[in-house]
Amino acid sequence: MTLFSANLGFLWQDLALSDAIRAAKAAGFDAVECHWPYAVPAKEVRAALIETGFTMLGLNTTRGDAGAGDNGLCAIPGRELEAKAAIREAIAYAVAIETPNVHVMAGIAEGPVAQAVFIDNLRYACALAEAHDITILIEPLNARDAPGYFLGTSVQAVKIIEAVAAPNLKLMFDCYHVQIMEGDLSHRLARLMPLIGHVQIAAVPDRGEPDSGEIDYRHILKHLEKLGYHRPVGAEYRPRSTTDAGLSWMEALR
Repeated sequence: MTLFSANLGFLWQDLALSDAIRAAKAAGFDAVECHWPYAVPAKEVRAALIETGFTMLGLNTTRGDAGAGDNGLCAIPGRELEAKAAIREAIAYAVAIETPNVHVMAGIAEGPVAQAVFIDNLRYACALAEAHDITILIEPLNARDAPGYFLGTSVQAVKIIEAVAAPNLKLMFDCYHVQIMEGDLSHRLARLMPLIGHVQIAAVPDRGEPDSGEIDYRHILKHLEKLGYHRPVGAEYRPRSTTDAGLSWMEALR
């Protein structure tokens, strides 16, 4: 049976984070994950996780100044001090709530200098995370939703993972982004499975519930099971209506 993690960056956005964790439990999810929890005291989140018996599977490094267009900091030349501070912040929060994965966001950048900065920051993140048994994740984002984002494809991500050469650096394989940029999901999942640390799903092209569109998730989830992936799959979609109104997909896909 497939396990599902509710991504609280998109689901139950009308609720406080602790209440969203409780809502995910009541809805039948098996775990939770989030984007940027830093405005909420870690002790409050930890209390809700203990109450529900959930693990917060992952969180992101800060975007930076979103109002100024930032979408991460860690591949931006000249902002290395901010990037390393963001990494320390994310790892400290992850330790406080016992989160096993931290997604290091690259940001809007391009070129070989940006790649060198990203690799350096990832080595820094992996070294800090190793002491806490935390995995660092990188995630390719599609150019339609995240124009200019440094990391755009799984091919690019693999090269960076190989260059960093840290055992706790893995790929976040978001089927939505990969389908838009590259397609061929079944073969990519099989080929990249040794490098994959987390899988996320959403419908393509609308990023709604994973029950329609270009991707047949009945096939993808069975394929993941055959490949030996038994960790919770992240439901990172934007509900077409309310979160609760759109949850019928979960039982259909289990």
